[in-house]
Amino acid sequence: MLRLLRLLLLLLLLPPPGSPEPPGLARLSPGAPPQAPDLLYADGLRAYAAGAWAPAVALLREALRSQAALGRARRDCGARCAAEPGAALPAVLLDAPDSGPGPAQGAWERLLLRAALRRAECLTQCGVQRLGPGGAARLRVGSALRDAFRRREPYNYLQRAYYQLKKLDLAAAAAHTFFVANPTHLQMREDMAKYRRMSRVRPQSFRDLETPPYWAAYDDGLELLGRQEAGLALPRLEEALQESLAQVESCRAGCEGPEEQQREEEEEEGTGGQGGLYETIAGRWIRVLQCRQRCVGDTATRPGRSFPVPDFLPSQLRRLHEAHAQVGNLSQAMENVLSVLLFYPEDEAAKKALNQYQAQLGEPRPGLGPREDIRQFILRSLGEKRQLYYAMEHLGTSFKDPDSWTPAAVIPEALREKLREDQEKRPWDHEPPQPKPLTHWKDVLLLEGVTLTQDARQLNGSERAVLDGLLTPAECGLLLQLAKDAAEAGARSGYRGRRSPHTPHERFEGLTVLKAAQLARAGAVGSQGAKLLLEVSERVRTLTQAYFSPERPLHLSFTHLVCRSAIEGEQEQRMDLSHPVHADNCVLDPDTGECWREPPAYTYRDYSGLLYLNDDFHGGDLFFTEPNALTVTAQVRPRCGRLVAFSSGGENPHGVWAVTRGRRCALALWHTWAPEHREQEWTEAKELLKEPEEEEEEEEEEEETPSRDPSPEPPSRRLQRVQDRVGKPPRVREEL
Repeated sequence: MLRLLRLLLLLLLLPPPGSPEPPGLARLSPGAPPQAPDLLYADGLRAYAAGAWAPAVALLREALRSQAALGRARRDCGARCAAEPGAALPAVLLDAPDSGPGPAQGAWERLLLRAALRRAECLTQCGVQRLGPGGAARLRVGSALRDAFRRREPYNYLQRAYYQLKKLDLAAAAAHTFFVANPTHLQMREDMAKYRRMSRVRPQSFRDLETPPYWAAYDDGLELLGRQEAGLALPRLEEALQESLAQVESCRAGCEGPEEQQREEEEEEGTGGQGGLYETIAGRWIRVLQCRQRCVGDTATRPGRSFPVPDFLPSQLRRLHEAHAQVGNLSQAMENVLSVLLFYPEDEAAKKALNQYQAQLGEPRPGLGPREDIRQFILRSLGEKRQLYYAMEHLGTSFKDPDSWTPAAVIPEALREKLREDQEKRPWDHEPPQPKPLTHWKDVLLLEGVTLTQDARQLNGSERAVLDGLLTPAECGLLLQLAKDAAEAGARSGYRGRRSPHTPHERFEGLTVLKAAQLARAGAVGSQGAKLLLEVSERVRTLTQAYFSPERPLHLSFTHLVCRSAIEGEQEQRMDLSHPVHADNCVLDPDTGECWREPPAYTYRDYSGLLYLNDDFHGGDLFFTEPNALTVTAQVRPRCGRLVAFSSGGENPHGVWAVTRGRRCALALWHTWAPEHREQEWTEAKELLKEPEEEEEEEEEEEETPSRDPSPEPPSRRLQRVQDRVGKPPRVREEL
């Protein structure tokens, strides 16, 4: 009955049909206390499943607002009650337990519990005032719903409901908001492409409704600094820092939420309840402190990313002091550089800048010091770290310090050696080998007929090379025929000959080595072409290893014969690319120039290669760019037998110009240093393509050596057989 009444109320609050939608997601019920987000969300999904699009929109929007109101109330009440007289904990209780003499025996209990009771009373009253009867307890949210809101799942439903209601601008905004936090969601990627092609959807509709505002200020400030416009950058950089600190405070307030919120962390950190009153109090307090320490990392992590921006707060202070110095604000420059030195007292660049500012100012400024907000932040953080390290040493709890600036003196001596050993065990990335000059190749035996056409210097980059002569015209023709026969047999792997996932103006066909072998075994394609595909991929691997990694073996990770065909009648005034600029083992962020080596990128890829089969098409050139994905540094025209090989990281962003006429075919290959990621399908394909005489010879050899231990069937082969039986398509992989 309550849910029915809630649904009717929200229906009454909807605007009449045909009325303009308010911008953004304006509140539907001004002044009313928020409802339980979990019930609203559940009702919204029921309405969505029933095709009741307008009620679904109203319920999902109200669920989002109620969740946001709960977070704001917890943050504001926490700040208000911390400032209440008598509600603050005595300073002597906030240090590590062994930091010095404290109150008389028994007095600390009274001080602690009295302050805790006063704080609880204040929080309860504030919650009732802000959230209505029952306060925050009435709106407790389970972990499953928190995860759904963190992943922005309501926006996935909202975009579909808005689309059904013909509100395309709001549908695009909801889709964009979901996609920012879920960049690997293939269906949403396709939906976004469709919205961009709709003439009624305005470009400004693609806005993020959830990302905190400090990211926009941060990115604007960096862009203005890059253009040497320090005066304009300063207010945006200051806004980014202030909003970042405010977001940290909001996160810290959330750490004091209901105990259920900490249950997963409790199991993870080994700080579960240990019985008595004081053990329970200590366990909960430790979990709150651990959560607080993670807040800077959470604030520094962009939506949809797995890792934070390194040194987020100190890096903002560095840019602030540099910008202030450029416009002549030396006092503010000193204030910010002194704040950097609070994090890193031995930072040589900061000390040098400080000496320079002092010399320019002339006479000493006694009142000039670091920023007060940063000083308070560091003092509070260090106090919490001392308590966590004390608990780690004496109570056996765990603590992963997220900050690289923590002074060694904060860490108990008994823990330093163990932490140092753990630090040394971390798998740091290896520096890629330096590219070889052209003269090096005079003494290296290449495959017959292969020539080095361009090296990294001529391609204006690093770890790049163009080699010609890897295929004869006859071999190119055989592989082109293989791709054509496979397409006609209906065996396109990946995208099955549909429109390309990267552009609506091209068709895409792909063939893996295993699928080629299976088709050859079935007589659908020639076995000669399938065998050549295997042999050529090994030819490329050998050459790539010889050029880039002679001291360390490379393994084939994935091989894909790819054809892109221009769709006739759709090429006029075309503005997009055949394949957008990207890197092969990291997620490229053109706005910051960073490349994040994390999923959805194939992080195990170390070197990439493109072996071209033809040139009878228009467009389709490969090009390399700067990390901004805009400045082209080199361009390569495909031709039969030409190999472009390069390292797979952020040093080599690349894309493909639009194919505007004809069909462009190439063999895309990726290599890895990690043997566990070698291409199992390549071995399976080789087994399938063996001639009957070879198989008989192997069987005879096995009969002669019965003592040899039988090897288990490769998991990927078993998986392929299961997929063949149930008719499931092979796994789709991204291609170059």
